[in-house]
Amino acid sequence: MQEVSLIGAPTDIGASRVGCRLGPQALRVAGLVAALRGFGCDVHDVGDLAGPENPELPPVDGYRHLPEVIEWNRAVHDATATELAAGRLPILLGGDHSLAIGSISAVAAHCRATGKKLRIIWVDAHADFNTAELTPSGNIHGMPVACLAGFGPEELTHLSGQQPAIGTDEIRQVGLRSVDSGEKAFLFAEGVEVFDMRFVDEIGMRRTMVRALAGVDDDTHLHLSLDLDFVDPEIAPGVGTPVRGGPTYREAHLCMEMIADTGRLASIDLVELNPALDVRNATAELAVDLVESLFGKSTLHRLHQGIAL
Repeated sequence: MQEVSLIGAPTDIGASRVGCRLGPQALRVAGLVAALRGFGCDVHDVGDLAGPENPELPPVDGYRHLPEVIEWNRAVHDATATELAAGRLPILLGGDHSLAIGSISAVAAHCRATGKKLRIIWVDAHADFNTAELTPSGNIHGMPVACLAGFGPEELTHLSGQQPAIGTDEIRQVGLRSVDSGEKAFLFAEGVEVFDMRFVDEIGMRRTMVRALAGVDDDTHLHLSLDLDFVDPEIAPGVGTPVRGGPTYREAHLCMEMIADTGRLASIDLVELNPALDVRNATAELAVDLVESLFGKSTLHRLHQGIAL
């Protein structure tokens, strides 16, 4: 039986718009616990973490709300580390994407301690590779990948116990279609492997995911960081930074199904759901649908599983 822990992080401290602090409860209302139990999971909901309120202040030295972001990420890191140590699969219920600094820092430290290879699949409309010098806004939800790769405030870059928390060769970004000008050059210089929407359009989601998952094996800890603005806003309106031209409903599910086929998924971020902008909780319900695909939902029993098909 798969043991799963839900960790609520009700904050929009790193986001451009308020509202995703309501995300964890919306996911619960949409039936996430029942869906996971329907796939035989032992679900432990640890409840919502506590942290500072959003002061809604302008940036200071290139960062908005840095002290508050640090505090929230420390809480996320510690909660994630606790569940990993207990042998459970943690699902972070965001909250904004800056929280992935804490969750992935804990995952990276866990991988070092257990001798596992780490592969991060980062599905998002945005690269999240800004720094204080590059950012046009100062919002830290646009910086988590950079922080994890060692570019940012020491309090965030050292959360895993070493800097950088991850190597850029451990992450694959899928679905990008909105990248700031400074980020483009920085991504290229640091060698981040990116499969943007033009790439997906040209070769298809299946071949994209084959490449993104290449090398994943029995010694791999696979982490999915799922920003719900990855999906086209026509079917996922409840996000703070929507970008047209994203994956369709079926493309998003194929992405999740192929991750499930590896059998190596071991931790998840489910972030940037903004119920204040949603339509009848449709985006939260989509998120639950996608999680079902991650845990084995399929139309048919298949004789051949895996990305090599």
